[in-house]
Amino acid sequence: MTLNEACEGKEYIIRNIETDDEELDAFLFSLGCYSGEPITVISRRRGNCIVSIKDGRYSIDKQLAKAIQI
Repeated sequence: MTLNEACEGKEYIIRNIETDDEELDAFLFSLGCYSGEPITVISRRRGNCIVSIKDGRYSIDKQLAKAIQI
């Protein structure tokens, strides 16, 4: 299941991140978004997911949310 399919308010564990872009992988890692970490979809706004990772909240677009496997 991808992050696009996640229910709001429920905590999930990131299983895998499927991207072909090393810079994007490094960026996500710097946010704390990597395998084994919990992630929560707080809400959805204009097609973007507002997520909570560690102590931060971030807006992730649909394409990026599709790459995050939970």
